[in-house]
Amino acid sequence: MFHPSQTQPKDRSVKTRLPLLALAFSLALSLAGSPAFAADKLKVLLDWFVNPDHAPLIVAREGGFFERAGLDVELVAPADPSAPPKLVAAGHADIAISYQPNLHLIVKEGLPLTRIGTLVETPLNSLVVLADGPIKSIADLKGRKVGFSVGGFEDALLGKMLESAGLSLDDVTLINVNFSLSPALITGQVDAVIGAFRNFEMTQLDIEKRPGMAFYPEENGVPMYDELIFLARNSSLDDDRLKRFLAAVEMATVYLTNNPKKALTLFLKAHPDLDNELNRRAWFDTLPRFAKRPAALDAGRYERFAAFMKERGLIEKIVPVETYAKAIR
Repeated sequence: MFHPSQTQPKDRSVKTRLPLLALAFSLALSLAGSPAFAADKLKVLLDWFVNPDHAPLIVAREGGFFERAGLDVELVAPADPSAPPKLVAAGHADIAISYQPNLHLIVKEGLPLTRIGTLVETPLNSLVVLADGPIKSIADLKGRKVGFSVGGFEDALLGKMLESAGLSLDDVTLINVNFSLSPALITGQVDAVIGAFRNFEMTQLDIEKRPGMAFYPEENGVPMYDELIFLARNSSLDDDRLKRFLAAVEMATVYLTNNPKKALTLFLKAHPDLDNELNRRAWFDTLPRFAKRPAALDAGRYERFAAFMKERGLIEKIVPVETYAKAIR
């Protein structure tokens, strides 16, 4: 047992520390009543209109994660989805959300941009058919019609997937359905669609009571790639705001992973126009896809996908990963 005398100070310096502690406490109280320091502004351009793909960003904003990182983050949906990387390169915003396949084309164009983080770390793109239709395997697409929305990359993706089943693009008829992927499939305009997001179109088909069946690129010859990534100007890579931004996104991602229903409430409170069955179901379908370590970089993944892009004729040469992708820590 302790004797009362053992709890007493062995020197008299504590007497001089007490007034200092009181002064510090008084100072803390005065600061608490003072205006807070202004947060650093950061402008982020989304890749598309707000949707569950952006969940970590909305949760970081609405849940106070950006605020605690000393950031005032403005999230802007673009009028033109192709514009954000160019706007960031020109200095009109700080960060753009884009796609890893796009990044390799950006490098080819010479835009001064670098991948600084990942938002969605698995492909969302897929080749979709109706579950009750005649297509049961990729090989069954021979002689069939395939709808697409964006030429170039989707052609390359489909071509590689067809090759995994012994076919080629010459074995199918490509039809541009102008982003009406699900309707084109439901109405029989096409037998399959490439470019369907597995967390949206598959849900939409199910809601319409015409369930789909997906063939995944990464399971059919296409190297794994990041779907959504963060881009910043090469000249701003030392900006401390970028590190704080990624740290806040990481904390928000962990929060929504651990508390998906509470996080969904935050999301829908901020965007009540998205409170419908499609977005609620897409929310939970997208959760496993978010990067839990957004600042981390798998250089091998980028090397392999660059090789794929060159093989498909989308880029002419492969450049070192460190010239266009970095881990910002």
